[in-house]
Amino acid sequence: MGGNHGHHPGELSDGEARSRALESLLREKGLLQGDIVDKIVDVYTSDIGPLNGARAVAKAWVDDSFRARLLDNATAALREIGIGGMQGEYMVAVENTDAVHNVVVCTLCSCYPWPVLGLPPTWYKDAPYRSRVVREPRAVLAEFDTHLSDDVEIRVWDSSSEMRYLVLPQRPQGTEDLAEDQLVELVTRDSMIGVTVLPDYHAGVTA
Repeated sequence: MGGNHGHHPGELSDGEARSRALESLLREKGLLQGDIVDKIVDVYTSDIGPLNGARAVAKAWVDDSFRARLLDNATAALREIGIGGMQGEYMVAVENTDAVHNVVVCTLCSCYPWPVLGLPPTWYKDAPYRSRVVREPRAVLAEFDTHLSDDVEIRVWDSSSEMRYLVLPQRPQGTEDLAEDQLVELVTRDSMIGVTVLPDYHAGVTA
């Protein structure tokens, strides 16, 4: 792991600084009230952003050719389905298997593929996760209720301003008859970061 992240912990990018200044100004003018910003952020965090990554994962599950392209050149493959942009220019996809489990972190700051996964969760940016998942990944994953057998290798990928990662989770058992759009609904943000695994699917049961 490694690489130059291009900025230091706590330092705001130009975009982040401008967005915060704009939010402050709008609140002062009374144009933003209550928790409307939090609601918008929640929608982007839980729905719009992760949905992009989920579309890519579901397509990879049903289309072996796309899966191969995604693993070979994730940036180009994502662009095929309209996913890309700032913070998502240089993407790498890593695949979970029965033998290998991948998890993503940014040890120096919080580099994260916004166009693919939406806004980063708070814990992803916090120092304890960023430091501990490198030293004791199995223990950190257990705190997300992800318990892996000792024979599964855990690979930790350190994101940077030059490279961001997407975990391709294993397709859940029991989904063989599901269409691609149905598979999209099963994919979670945390599974694409690698801190969780997707449960087996049972028709009529929502996990």
